Amino acid sequence: MPIYEYRCRECDESFEKLVYASTAVACPSCFSDNVMKKLSVFRAKATSSAALPGPGPAMGGGGCCGGGCGCH
Repeated sequence: MPIYEYRCRECDESFEKLVYASTAVACPSCFSDNVMKKLSVFRAKATSSAALPGPGPAMGGGGCCGGGCGCH
């Protein structure tokens, strides 16, 4: 079940709600059902550093100590 972010149009309160298929959403502060779903972003969690994209040591870089600034 997804968690959505909402903003109440009555009291301007922002809140999150776990939404099931038929969940009615109301503001937890003023109990108004005049709410607006906010546009939100998500982030995928990598399970290891090997799963992260980017240049490796064989590609000659990847930050300061990866060959970019001479801090060896």
